Amino acid sequence: MALAGIVVLLCVLAAILSNRFSPIAALVLIPILGAIAVGESAQTPSYIVDGIVKLAPIAGMFLFAILFFGVMTDAGLLQPFVGWILRLVGERPSRITVGTAFLALLIHLDGSGAVCFLVTIPALRPLYDRLGMDRRVLACTASMAAGVNFLPWTGPTIRAGAALHLSPAEIFRPMIAVQVVGLVFVFAASWYLGRREERRLTGLRGSGAATPDPVAVQPVASINMRWWLNLAITLTVVGLMIGGAAEPVVVFMVGTTIALIVNFRSSAEQRARIDAHAHAAITMVSILFAAGAFTGIMNGSGMIQAMASGMAAHIPTALGPRIPALLAVTSMPLSLIFDPDSFYFGVLPVLSSTAGQFGVAPVQVAQAALLGQMTTGFPISPLTPATFLVAGLSGIELGAHQRFAIPWLWGATLVMTFAALTFGLFTL
Repeated sequence: MALAGIVVLLCVLAAILSNRFSPIAALVLIPILGAIAVGESAQTPSYIVDGIVKLAPIAGMFLFAILFFGVMTDAGLLQPFVGWILRLVGERPSRITVGTAFLALLIHLDGSGAVCFLVTIPALRPLYDRLGMDRRVLACTASMAAGVNFLPWTGPTIRAGAALHLSPAEIFRPMIAVQVVGLVFVFAASWYLGRREERRLTGLRGSGAATPDPVAVQPVASINMRWWLNLAITLTVVGLMIGGAAEPVVVFMVGTTIALIVNFRSSAEQRARIDAHAHAAITMVSILFAAGAFTGIMNGSGMIQAMASGMAAHIPTALGPRIPALLAVTSMPLSLIFDPDSFYFGVLPVLSSTAGQFGVAPVQVAQAALLGQMTTGFPISPLTPATFLVAGLSGIELGAHQRFAIPWLWGATLVMTFAALTFGLFTL
């Protein structure tokens, strides 16, 4: 059984990483074939249904979270913040880099790396170019801010919860202080990069280099009562979700309906906004249900447990409780090897079950993975389109972006790992 599980897992990883199969096809078809091979064909349909049922609340939460933040963005909730930031940063590089990080963090609240970079980088690149600032700094600061964001509705947290059958809020709540530490690192590192640019540009001016053109001041978008209402709705939804006052799927479902009614009065307008964000929502939800089939088969057939028992037998007893800490330290570099679906749905359940042999709770393994695997790691991983997007929008080579940003992104992971150890999330 353990050998069959390893073969299924390797085939799933190979199929996804080679781009020969879509994640949905790999996560559904390959474990079905594996279950048939070990004589579990009769029970396979019930395994699939069990897996999907367990994932249904998470999939529903993600669906309505995408719609909610999409509607609020369409309604202009973020536009005043963009204008304010562009006015406040002025011409001082240390302010500009901090403003870059803040804007990227704000835009990434919806969990979409692509949207974050599409808004942040084009808005600030002209300012960097006017002052002669290094575009690698722009790409790095935006990447750090987006990477140190594992809110409950972001892709990695959703995947971790789905793979281990945990609530995303259950994973996230103990990590709030860790994320705060990570954000402190992001803003401190951004300020340092800006100060370094100030010194470099001052040296250039001293050598007689041309003075940059004046920076155009961006207007602040108008704010009306509807904007304040949208802000109140958003803060309420996020607060209720993180606080655990109700199931996340219920909070986002109700929040989405209120957001649609407040901002788009006719049913035609509301349908148009849903249609505008349906592609992203359906794509992710379909992958989650496919992952439900995968985890249902692997757990129901006993393949996960067999693999975990085999791995645990070869791990020294003293090392077993340290699996979360070791995973946290290596989680960012693992983003260069595994795409999010293959890691969270293929590798993480095995690691969790193995750690469970030593008394480690699944939530600790999930939290360790989120400190870097496709969080701080996604903006530099060649396995995610967002990496090519951030390099392309910044006008720099991918290799240059990776060489510059990897030390800072891994540094964020290490700082958060130290914070997690300090706060007792897991032990070393």
